Amino acid sequence: MFMRCGRNKKLHIRLLVFVFLLVWLVFYLKLFNSKIVSEDERERALLALKYESTLQDYESKIVPGLGDGGEPAVLEGDDQVEGEKSLKSFALNVVLSDKMPLDRRLRDPRNPRCKDFTYNPKIKASVIIIFYNELLSVVLRTVWSVILQTPSHLLQEIILVDDCSTNESLKGLLEYYISTRLKNYNIRLVRLLNRMGLIRARLQGARVATGDALVFLDSHCEATVQWMEPLLARIEEDKTAVLVPIIDVIEANNFAYSTNGEVVFQVGGFSWAGHFTWIDIQKEEDKETMNPVQSPTMAGGLFAIDRKFFWDIGSYDEQMDGWGGENLEMSFRIWQCGGKLETVPCSRVGHVFRDFHPYSFPDNKDTHGINTARLVEVWMDDYKRFFYMHEPSLENNPVIGDLTHRKQLRQKLRCKSFKWYLNNIYPEKFVPDENVFAYGQVKNRGEYCLDDLQLAEGKVGPLGLYVCHPNLAMSQYFSVSSKGELRKENFCAEVHNGYSVELTECHGHKREQYWIYFINGTIYHPSSNKCLTTFEVETGYSNHCYQLIEEKKHLAQFHRIILLLDDSFAVLLQFQKLSCVK
Repeated sequence: MFMRCGRNKKLHIRLLVFVFLLVWLVFYLKLFNSKIVSEDERERALLALKYESTLQDYESKIVPGLGDGGEPAVLEGDDQVEGEKSLKSFALNVVLSDKMPLDRRLRDPRNPRCKDFTYNPKIKASVIIIFYNELLSVVLRTVWSVILQTPSHLLQEIILVDDCSTNESLKGLLEYYISTRLKNYNIRLVRLLNRMGLIRARLQGARVATGDALVFLDSHCEATVQWMEPLLARIEEDKTAVLVPIIDVIEANNFAYSTNGEVVFQVGGFSWAGHFTWIDIQKEEDKETMNPVQSPTMAGGLFAIDRKFFWDIGSYDEQMDGWGGENLEMSFRIWQCGGKLETVPCSRVGHVFRDFHPYSFPDNKDTHGINTARLVEVWMDDYKRFFYMHEPSLENNPVIGDLTHRKQLRQKLRCKSFKWYLNNIYPEKFVPDENVFAYGQVKNRGEYCLDDLQLAEGKVGPLGLYVCHPNLAMSQYFSVSSKGELRKENFCAEVHNGYSVELTECHGHKREQYWIYFINGTIYHPSSNKCLTTFEVETGYSNHCYQLIEEKKHLAQFHRIILLLDDSFAVLLQFQKLSCVK
């Protein structure tokens, strides 16, 4: 009994020693770790104090009510001067943006009839916003507008993808803002270690998205009331429908929210140079509808798509660099491969339109041109010829890269031809050498041709003369349309002031844009009873026909074109300096 008690006593002592050592070890480890943690926490605390001080200083300078309702915001004194300076370097008014509330309220820009619609979508959206060196206040205003204008049960998450920005405010300060001011919302910040460009950055955002639908926004937007509901409702109804809101203008200088009116809006088109354009709605019954309207293309910055359909139809061409061309590539692919592209009149989002890009592109590459060359090779079939008239240096250029995967995608999806697209989706698109009386260079018997004198695409201005290019270039490519228009794509030769000939937007109502081309080379303008001729000044003019009857000089002819009168008559003509003959 004694021996057993002695042994138990020794055992107890040993246990007490072991427990003491264990407690001491745990205490030591905690003490050691606490020193490490405290240093780390101290550093984080100091950063937090710094960020909090910065944000409080920023928030103290915000002017309540500035820009509310989308009204023009005006600065005074030094702020006005500094704001105007920032426009030249950042392409928007930095001072004004920083002083305007991040949660400013906009008026309801929708057609009043939209209020009669009730939307009850059950699906959720992941909103994906890409930014690169964007102004912090602009990014945050975009985020707040999405939060405030989207019902919480429809918003799965907001995914911010930083395309390797270098601006310090978009690093720790942005993270701190999200963790403190936006902690009650599901905001995900994805940092890219290398600059990938808009296309690949969007793909990174899409890969981590979990919503039923993907909604892509530029980082300089403001959503308006009930913008999300009609987009999701339409996707829920048809998962192959890709939706675009009406994109209103937020002025870069004063952040005024402007529209074309509650009723009038346009849809997307394109130019043969590979640029997106705005076009009027063609069908009368669609002009005042509140239902989704067919759109041949989209601008690309703002759209909604079913997440599964996005991947099924080929997402983006991941070999496209930077920015540009991806919107037309996706537009053509959607239509040609079984989808629909529609503008939703009851969804409106404001977008800051800048006069220039405030940042450079890697290696100063012509990403728009190269990307567009990729899309024309895959999707436009023989119509790619018009793009290469604008960009001859890109034809058969290895810089375009490998197209095997995208061409295989087209075969896999059994996509339709570009001819089908033009006939069925965009029949109003003018094709320079189809359904016209004549096309080619307008040339005299000398060496000069009618030329747009490098007039910027989409701009109006006088026609002139330039030495004829040995290879037909778009600057000297004219057509006489079936409507009697002397035109270049969407712009027609029109007589101004009774004699000056200028390129202006085609209106289709003849009058000053109506010409008659005679087989002898005369180009006659019935409205003024004059014909196209030239003088020493390098602009196109029209002159009274009878003034040139006896001179019989500079016979106007089409060069390297086919004059199409009927199936049994086709002659090759020339086209340079123009004059009237009897």
